[in-house]
Amino acid sequence: MNTRKLALLVPLALLNMINACAPQRQEATEKQLTFDTSYHHDLDNNDNFSPDGQWLVYDTRTDSGGIAESGRIERVNTETGEIKITYSLENNTKWGPGVGAVSYSPKAASVVFIHGLMDNDAHNPYQQWRRTGVIVEDAQPGNPIWMDARDVTYPYTPGALRGGTHRHEWSGDGQWIGYTYNDAILQEIEAQTGEKRNLRTIGVSKNIGPVTVDAHPGNVSGSWYSALVVRVVPEPTPGSDEISHAAYDSWIGLHGYQKPDGSQQMARAFLGTVRDKKGQEVQEVFVVDIPDDITVPGPLGPIEGTKDDFPMPPQGAVQRRLTHTAESEHPGCSGIVRSAPDGSQLCYLAKDENGITQIFLLSPVDGKSSQLTHHDSDVEGHLRWNPNGKEICYFWNGSLAVCIIGDAPFNERYQLLTEPDSPAASNPVWSPDGTKIAYNRLIPAPNGAATQQIFIQQR
Repeated sequence: MNTRKLALLVPLALLNMINACAPQRQEATEKQLTFDTSYHHDLDNNDNFSPDGQWLVYDTRTDSGGIAESGRIERVNTETGEIKITYSLENNTKWGPGVGAVSYSPKAASVVFIHGLMDNDAHNPYQQWRRTGVIVEDAQPGNPIWMDARDVTYPYTPGALRGGTHRHEWSGDGQWIGYTYNDAILQEIEAQTGEKRNLRTIGVSKNIGPVTVDAHPGNVSGSWYSALVVRVVPEPTPGSDEISHAAYDSWIGLHGYQKPDGSQQMARAFLGTVRDKKGQEVQEVFVVDIPDDITVPGPLGPIEGTKDDFPMPPQGAVQRRLTHTAESEHPGCSGIVRSAPDGSQLCYLAKDENGITQIFLLSPVDGKSSQLTHHDSDVEGHLRWNPNGKEICYFWNGSLAVCIIGDAPFNERYQLLTEPDSPAASNPVWSPDGTKIAYNRLIPAPNGAATQQIFIQQR
């Protein structure tokens, strides 16, 4: 072979090696759905697609006031870009009431979202412990169905809570709604004594009948029965499985996970904050099994709570720790813990042996974990499973990416769907049929600010 031919072949071989190692990039099929730069169209990393995939629902929060200043819930048609108002508050102020963090039911054209209390004002503004969940049906826009009951007057009511629910999520059958929670009674004790009592925890509501409470400022009767299912304590014992904070939660599977005996178990996965042996806080992955009947009090106390402690989990609610990173070289887990549709695997973020944040998979039954991604820099988050259960989307290096579940070499399993952007897009959500991903991008406005707009990409 002459030297001229060799000079031509070597660069080509190197190029082929580079192409083989580089992630494949999907040809862009991105479409912008919203354009009004005078306000945000915030998906907030929720379940925003309607069951038929035709609509995306979002809130209109502001940068300065957040959800308190969001006076509307809107939806946009994924084909035509038509916008409809689902719910609107007249005369909403910076104190609230505020509405936001909205999700569609997987079974009906209904949404659930945070709704601040109607008596919010400068003296009693929108707060974590001053809000509840509201359901609105597409067919009856503007008609609120108060979901979880709220009772802040003693004696408290079984089936009602005493504070504020947040980031509501429907179960796969549409009969449960899970959420995080902060307690107004314990917040008042904290404000008076300085003792740490306002701890975030997790609750569920089930569509088994209404809960009526006495008429009093701050009280709300609800259409669903509610209970807290996770136990939190102010000062966990170092090295134990006690937790002081529970959040970043989601349902496991569309119908729970399969137990060794073949039965299905309703459950939520979440991050719980433990103390390591030195007393430092560390987030670990937990699961809480939820009994079918949440009306029966458990051994820890009344499900409606007492004057100085939380409502307690019902009989049969069992929380278990799945990860044990606290004493490792790179302790801690992060991100919302998300489940495969069949409930067989959870995904979460943690650091690998090189200290790089990667996606890990985890069994909700035995806690066995495996590393899914092997990037050379941190995965940025927003993990979401494709409804087909075969791949997960996320953000890395400013791009939206997907990674296939499997044993093939990593470079053959992941793909970049968008060009890198700074700040990166956010809040991805799959359509029910797994053929589209919607997400937010910050788009500059004429006044120099930037607002969240909704984009959609065909897969």
